[in-house]
Amino acid sequence: MIKIRAALAVMGVAAMALAGCSNAAGGSGGGDDATSEVTMLVNVTPNLTEEFWNDLVAPFEDANPGIDVVIQNPGAEGVAAALPRLLAAGDAPDIVQSQGPTPDLAPELVDLSAYEWATSAPLAEQYTIDGKYYTAGIGVQLQSLLFYNKTAFAEAGIAEPPATVEELDDALAALSAAGWTPIQTGGDWMSSHALQALALPTVVAQDLDWFANMSSGAVTFSDSYGPFIERYADWVAAGYVPTEALGIQYPDAEQAFLAGESAIYPMGSWFAGTEAAAADPADIGVFRAPALDGVSDPAMGANLASPYSILNGSDHIDEAALLLEFLTTDETAVIDQLIVDGNFRDGYAYETTALGDELFQIVSETPASAYTPTGGGFGERRLPDGYAEELNTQTQALMGGTAASTVSSAMDDWFAANAG
Repeated sequence: MIKIRAALAVMGVAAMALAGCSNAAGGSGGGDDATSEVTMLVNVTPNLTEEFWNDLVAPFEDANPGIDVVIQNPGAEGVAAALPRLLAAGDAPDIVQSQGPTPDLAPELVDLSAYEWATSAPLAEQYTIDGKYYTAGIGVQLQSLLFYNKTAFAEAGIAEPPATVEELDDALAALSAAGWTPIQTGGDWMSSHALQALALPTVVAQDLDWFANMSSGAVTFSDSYGPFIERYADWVAAGYVPTEALGIQYPDAEQAFLAGESAIYPMGSWFAGTEAAAADPADIGVFRAPALDGVSDPAMGANLASPYSILNGSDHIDEAALLLEFLTTDETAVIDQLIVDGNFRDGYAYETTALGDELFQIVSETPASAYTPTGGGFGERRLPDGYAEELNTQTQALMGGTAASTVSSAMDDWFAANAG
């Protein structure tokens, strides 16, 4: 049953007073009828439709009649491919959404460090490059999560979600003994998701500079990640991962877990939206992916939800900044964006399910310092290009029976060829 949930933390919501902005842009006051056109290249999906985007910015346009926001749909190529093409053609938008800053992209972006709404935005510091803030987002998309079937846990005699990797090992054994498929995963990009949920909470907590150290060659993959490769190989050998996992597609894995056919589903926070829309889902809970016993502050994989940046070639930087302030601080605008893609932000509550409540609780209890990138990383915490794809390939080999030592060596070789 869906009901209104109260905010989990009392914090000031820096909502922009729309009326106060009505004369901020050129053409919106003093009898001048000129209009500034601000173009925004956005990610368009089945959830994030063009209609959604136009409805989202409509209140801003109403309050700022001197600004006309034009939504640009990148089409099938997507934002990541469209932006370089538009930059090369000298036809870049004023604002780009969904494209986190990188050292290569940073020279094309406006430094937002002077704007309090940007420096205080979710994951703001984690996304800085050379100490500068080039983006602002609306919340976090959690990654290091383990959704679980509460019925399976009860039948296996597991009273509380595991708080350490060692307890997770015990839980998997108990679930298997009770006749459950312990871990629901699959092929494609899903293959390495479970491995990262196992490894990153410990790896990054023990080495906060892990991304930089891996990129420079100061640390090897086998030394830092190797023990978790071995542990995951043990899980595969014990049958905790379905033998047919590599042939399972993402939608099928999701539906199998929703139907109660498996016990633990490593997945990002967006799954809560799927669970909320399901007709008759299993009784599902969620807990943070744990670290090894003795690690007091596990890292939490997370990405910035809906990052926005301004292109420094824009002729309307002031107007674009006003729009970004609205998109990232106005309570209604932020909540509308959080809801549509199943993202979260402490202090911004919206209608959700009991599972969503559990995710809000995780967000409220997770310090900003705990958040870490997954995959290839973001901001300055990045690995060489192609890392995520290579890790996925090697994880699939591991699931197919390749020895853990062989996988670790292959990753060491990849870093030797691509790092530094």
